[in-house]
Amino acid sequence: MSAWPRPTTADIGLRAFAPNPSRLFTEASIGMQEILLSPSAHNSINQHIRHAAQWQIQAPYSGDEKQWDLLLIQWLEEVLYRVEVKNQWLVDCHISVSWESEKVRLLAQVSWVDAEMIEREVEIKAVTSHELQFTELLKNESAISPWEQVPDFQGPGWFCDVVFDI
Repeated sequence: MSAWPRPTTADIGLRAFAPNPSRLFTEASIGMQEILLSPSAHNSINQHIRHAAQWQIQAPYSGDEKQWDLLLIQWLEEVLYRVEVKNQWLVDCHISVSWESEKVRLLAQVSWVDAEMIEREVEIKAVTSHELQFTELLKNESAISPWEQVPDFQGPGWFCDVVFDI
C-alpha cells in the first residue's frame, strides 16, 4: 500500500506516494476507499464478483500549468459518486491522463464490485481543497512527514495530501 490516513484538525486526510501522477491517482483512490471500509470488510472485498469498466472525466484546460491537484479532487469525487449512486465500489484502476488544448481527459480502466456488498464504517461527504498538495519530488528530494504514522518519502516520485469532509 502506498497511501496512509493522516490526522487533520477535524476531518480525515490521506497522504499517498507513487512513481508518477497516473499511479498517484490510483493510490489516492484506493487509499480513500480503505478509509471508508469497516475493519471486517478489508478482507472480504476479494470474495465478490469483479466487474471491469472504463470511467472517464474531463475538465476545461487552457494550456497553462497542469492542475493535477484539481483533477485529483474531481476524480475522487467521481469515485465517491460511483459508490453512492451507481453502487460501484472501486477495487483497482489504471489511469491515463491526456492534456489537450482546451480540456484534460482522465480515462480509467477500473475493476469494481457491488458497493451494496461492502460494509462501510465512514462516510465521506466531499473531497476538499484544504491542505491539498500534488507535488513532484526530484531525485534525492524529500517530503518529511509531520505525522508519526505516515512515513517520509524521498524522490524521485510524486506525493499528494488530500483532506476529506466526513
